[in-house]
Amino acid sequence: MDRFAAMRVFVEVVDGGSFTTASERLGLSRAAVSKSVMQLEEHLGARLLNRTTRRVSLTEVGRAYHQRCREILDAVKAAETVAARATADPRGTLTVNAPHSFGTLHLGPALAAYCCRYPRVQVALALNDRFIDVVSEGFDVVIRIARLEDSSLVAQRIAPCRIVLCTAPEYLAVHGAPQVPQDLALHACLVYTNTPGGDNWVLSGPDGDETVRVSGPVCADNGEVLKSAALAGLGIAQLPTFIIGPELAAGRLVPVLPSHQPPAITVHAVYPSRRHLSAKVRTFVDFLSAYFGESPSWDGALPA
Repeated sequence: MDRFAAMRVFVEVVDGGSFTTASERLGLSRAAVSKSVMQLEEHLGARLLNRTTRRVSLTEVGRAYHQRCREILDAVKAAETVAARATADPRGTLTVNAPHSFGTLHLGPALAAYCCRYPRVQVALALNDRFIDVVSEGFDVVIRIARLEDSSLVAQRIAPCRIVLCTAPEYLAVHGAPQVPQDLALHACLVYTNTPGGDNWVLSGPDGDETVRVSGPVCADNGEVLKSAALAGLGIAQLPTFIIGPELAAGRLVPVLPSHQPPAITVHAVYPSRRHLSAKVRTFVDFLSAYFGESPSWDGALPA
């Protein structure tokens, strides 16, 4: 016996005043309605209704049980309304995780604009550069900037992300410019440590990919630290244009080996499932896609 369904039948019989009225409201036969109430009484070990040929009335136990059933059914209906509203109307707390540099430089302004458009959503943003497990750590959306592996998660493209091999003009004036990728092994290189094999640089050129092992005076798990080291003339770095776009546009950093560059990657919004996607997640991801687009602001002043 489905006790919840039986409770609903019982409440309809009481509210309608008869088995016939309940059967009409529920789209069930009168016999099915009567059987459901009898099974419920057997399960409870108590008579809920006094039956006559013309009408039914509640017993004392039935009156108390009916009140509790009504409260339960109303609570379920309210819960369903809240869930349906969350799917249709952006509201509630949206938990987001993003890399630190991208979050502070670009996601912050985007979040402000999103919250102005959807004032019923409260965004809780956490910034760090480690790998985040979307499901086990309970985030609604995680921003990932990488080439993603196959996964059961949903990944929506937000924006392109160019990676540029670069350094300060002062470094090149002292040390000269590498002419081929393998020359980098003889130069001071600034290594990002937050990815496996960060000191093995893969560069794409006219003849395909080449890998070179690099080393240098600074390694860090944050791109802005490496940018500062590059600006100080300490070496060559490979950094995303969302971090170094203004420096490249102003000439404070210059590209190195322009014919051989790291493969481009992508900014993705990652979330657990498309099924029953909440309005707050759907609108946030769509908003970011439109906000950044295929020609993001950080590439606006750079040569193609």
